[in-house]
Amino acid sequence: MVERLKKETKEKIMEMIKKAGSEEYETSWDEKGIPKYKKKSEVKKGRISRARGARFELKAREDLEFQGWIIDKWTNNVNMDEGKLVKVKNRFLGLGKPQMLGAGFPDFIAFKKSGENYEIIGVEVKTNGILSKIEKEKCKWYLQNKIFSKILIAKSVKEGRSIKVEYLDFGEKYGE
Repeated sequence: MVERLKKETKEKIMEMIKKAGSEEYETSWDEKGIPKYKKKSEVKKGRISRARGARFELKAREDLEFQGWIIDKWTNNVNMDEGKLVKVKNRFLGLGKPQMLGAGFPDFIAFKKSGENYEIIGVEVKTNGILSKIEKEKCKWYLQNKIFSKILIAKSVKEGRSIKVEYLDFGEKYGE
């Protein structure tokens, strides 16, 4: 048993050394000092995907502003354990990189004057239009606690060579 455990540990260490010296992998360390290995091709895909998502988020924001909505970045989130709204902390991404500011859920708060009152909505931008289970729970919480009158999901739709923004109402799509 002990020999088998030693053999598995040795194999694991040898694999880590192989990845650390490889040109195919990129090494980074987490908060505890444990090395993390990522394939460089996957890192590049992630970078491209994040950039594409950021461009689409900007496009959705411009589209809503064109429709007469006043838009701002939402910097709060729901703590589902405590059932309350909390401010999102800015993330330090490392030296020489700008901080990630307020990655709240949903992405935007939008309001527009409607008669004597203002309509306040939340907008979550997803290129595929699909929310995770946790995001659905947070949307339900926002609607039940009347933080937003409705929540829109901005989805990208390809029309020919251009990408258009389509808005799905959370309440209609998920029956809330």
